Amino acid sequence: MTKNFENFPVYVKSLDLIEKAYQFLKSKGLEKEFEFNNQIKRASFSISNNIAEGSEYNNNKQFIKYLKIAKGSCAEVRSMMIVSKRLKLGDEEMAEEIIIVSREISSNISNFVKYLSENIEKPQSLNFK
Repeated sequence: MTKNFENFPVYVKSLDLIEKAYQFLKSKGLEKEFEFNNQIKRASFSISNNIAEGSEYNNNKQFIKYLKIAKGSCAEVRSMMIVSKRLKLGDEEMAEEIIIVSREISSNISNFVKYLSENIEKPQSLNFK
């Protein structure tokens, strides 16, 4: 990798998601939902942290592994927002916004994984004569 993770658009978007999650957690009705709130925070942080950590390996295979974990965390955030809507916890419009951003990030990660997969260094074949 030649780019710093801070410059990846998907990383920047993951920071936006964290901000939205924190705004959501200030919603009425979530004041005493400590475990629920903590899980949303952990899942949203996991997205950005796995993008950052994976990029530091300077190895596409390793980076892909961490991007897939980040993608899983996107699904976890979406699931938490779906649960919040069903249980009538927090601001429903904000929850929907977070679901949309999470889907965008997940799609971006899928495209990034596809790009990296196509650019994995292939081992040199030995030519014995």
